[in-house]
Amino acid sequence: MAIFPQTRAETPASRAVALRFPSLRHFGPNWYATVMGTAVVATAGATLPVGVPGLRSACVAVWALSAVLLAVVLTARAGHWLLHPDQARAHLMDPAVAPFHGCLSMALLAVGAGTLVAGQDVIGHRAAVAVDVLLFTAGTVTGLVAAVAIPYLMVVRHRPAPGTASPVWLLPLVAPMVSAAVGPLLVPELPPGQGREALLLACYAMFGLSLLATLVIVPLIFARLVHQGPLPLALTPTMFLVLGPLGQSTTAVNQLADVAPGAVPAPYASAFGAFAVLYGVPVMGFALLWLALSASLVVRAVRRGMRFTMTWWGFTFPVGTCVTGAAGLARHTGLHAFTWLAVALYALLVTAWAVAGVRTLGGLFSGELLAGPRPLRPVTVRAT
Repeated sequence: MAIFPQTRAETPASRAVALRFPSLRHFGPNWYATVMGTAVVATAGATLPVGVPGLRSACVAVWALSAVLLAVVLTARAGHWLLHPDQARAHLMDPAVAPFHGCLSMALLAVGAGTLVAGQDVIGHRAAVAVDVLLFTAGTVTGLVAAVAIPYLMVVRHRPAPGTASPVWLLPLVAPMVSAAVGPLLVPELPPGQGREALLLACYAMFGLSLLATLVIVPLIFARLVHQGPLPLALTPTMFLVLGPLGQSTTAVNQLADVAPGAVPAPYASAFGAFAVLYGVPVMGFALLWLALSASLVVRAVRRGMRFTMTWWGFTFPVGTCVTGAAGLARHTGLHAFTWLAVALYALLVTAWAVAGVRTLGGLFSGELLAGPRPLRPVTVRAT
């Protein structure tokens, strides 16, 4: 990607093969965001608490697109590792790029959930469950690995300077929260007994893991903003990434409350239902506050000349999680206000997805998004 820093050259042994696919050298893990942003349009639309003619069919089509995107990006990323291993390792060692490796997990989980929510209209329920089980398992395992490995690298190898906290740091930490939010879709597919209860409580454990890690990082991000000022223009869209754990955690508690009665005894099932509202309402309130702050900073950045980069995909998936969170609160409270909030956020999501998608296609056709970083111009110092 164009905003990734240049790294050392490839070895002579791999250069001959790699030259056949030079564009893959700069194909970073951030490209999984295109899959996530597309899949959430399908799942959020399919679970929207209003009936819109043609919406279901549109969601199925968008899910199919997300599945194709997942296959394409997985293939390209595999080619990146095979043909440009030096660049791939350099991405892991780069504190600006390494957190994006958490997007692999979320892409797998998002497409898996979309398969069960919308894709079953095409491939059938049994096949949809099988696909979701595969993608949920792979996504959860890779997400838990990223949630440990990336912070480990930050501590041992990256050593970021004080005051440089970025919303991008949340990416590997929010992946287990996505598992917690989509895992409940599989709970009813298990026979009653230990299996259902184990999956339900495992999702709650991942909810807690991600939530507590988020509570550590978000204060660092806000402190950086207060003391250092707004993020650089190209990184301003990453402000929306904070919405991810907020909306996804609200989605998780509501999804878990939906399936709790068939998985745990009555007293706990009722408590889970109450917790979904007691937790979800205040967190959704904070999400709206952060949305307003982030939107204000984006408007400021646009006025100062912010150009399109792949960070614009940060406008999609996090907003989508707020749509599903608001829809869950609408189910459990019965308030029309949450229904219309979900509708308004979904309109914002679709708009952001369309803009990011069109600009990405333009960048691909022009070659700009797959080009390497521009070399720095030499600076001439005049004697005075």
